[in-house]
Amino acid sequence: MAALRVRAALLRSAVTRPARASRSVFFAVQSRHASTQKHPKGFRPPSPDELEELRERTIEFARREITYEVAQSTDHQNEFPHEMWKKLGSAGLLGVTADEDYGGLSMGYQAHCVILEELSRASGSIGLSYAAHSQLCVNQIMLNGNDDQKAKYLPGLVSGDTIGALAMSEHEAGSDVLSMRMTATKKDGGYVLNGTKMWITNGPDAHVIVVYAKTDPEKGRKGMTAFLVETSTPGFSVARKLDKLGMRGSNTGELSFDNVFVPAENILGHVDGGVRVLMEGLDLERLVLSAGPLGLMKAALDVTIPYVHERKQFGAPLATTQFIQGKLADMYTKYRACSAFTYSVARAIDESYQDPQIKTQDCAGAILYAAERATECGMDAIQCLGGMGYMNEMAAGRIMRDAKLYEIGAGTSEIRRMVIGRAFNREHGLR
Repeated sequence: MAALRVRAALLRSAVTRPARASRSVFFAVQSRHASTQKHPKGFRPPSPDELEELRERTIEFARREITYEVAQSTDHQNEFPHEMWKKLGSAGLLGVTADEDYGGLSMGYQAHCVILEELSRASGSIGLSYAAHSQLCVNQIMLNGNDDQKAKYLPGLVSGDTIGALAMSEHEAGSDVLSMRMTATKKDGGYVLNGTKMWITNGPDAHVIVVYAKTDPEKGRKGMTAFLVETSTPGFSVARKLDKLGMRGSNTGELSFDNVFVPAENILGHVDGGVRVLMEGLDLERLVLSAGPLGLMKAALDVTIPYVHERKQFGAPLATTQFIQGKLADMYTKYRACSAFTYSVARAIDESYQDPQIKTQDCAGAILYAAERATECGMDAIQCLGGMGYMNEMAAGRIMRDAKLYEIGAGTSEIRRMVIGRAFNREHGLR
């Protein structure tokens, strides 16, 4: 217990102390077991107390740095606060699943969910950009990168000096992502990429992007390769920044690749092995992203509960009416059910780290259920606030608009249902 108290105290202080130094001391307190390729080096499952300390630390960061004014400005101006990346890095939040060797926390997927939930509670769009950077880019490099790639890219990504993204989708390859048309033609020393990518979170701001392209189009899904592309490379450009309904300020773009040369050492995984890289990341991506809707449900409750206890109609607070009580009960119950789903799956993966038990139906189910319930909670928040809920000066509308993205991005609700059904089919020998 003494070691735990020291560990917790160091965790709380990491917000204001130099990130890398505080983390190295913090994680020297207790030894760790060996890990597998799904978890960082030296990983061991965190205790409930450690996760609670991490949550408190993230809440403290959000209250200080992602205030109501920052969240509203990010949404209304459709601009990400770029100074936030360095702040997130200094607080040690950008490399939660990265090895300590690269400045990371060497923690697992429960911890990643905790951070994303509390950041999304403060701002859905800042939370989404965080997830695209920390899960879709940093964790993909951790899972599939070689030692040289990790040493080159992870320190900057973890510190917030550089911004990461992942580019899969195209105009004609959204849900059917394996039908992508971007090509990578072999050339002396590497490959030349040509094509476009669409709906890429962090695309307009990123310094390094995990990009999928067809190295052998005739092989179909077996001819796809993942590359690490630096956006300073000649031929890369942002065709346009997209104007979205929600998640405004989580800068999203259409990216153009015109004879972009990528050296062979920037192949992530193996040539024609992109599907393996893609599929290995998808389950964990769905799981971690399911924490975004959790934060938005909590945000909806944060807005609604004080309002209905203060606002009076017919001589009594709104909260005294059964209609409002019913909505609050539904919102709270939906959040608790979704939270239990997400964290039970994350805990199972962390605790089986020596031989990770990752079930596609569980990961897809977690984000499917949480995303749909979050949109419902956002709508209920607007309804409970009445006329004020429809005003942009209140957060309720922003929360609802942000929540809707999770039913579409990273695989639609319809695709998630199909994925779950197919997982059951595979278990019974059907294709």
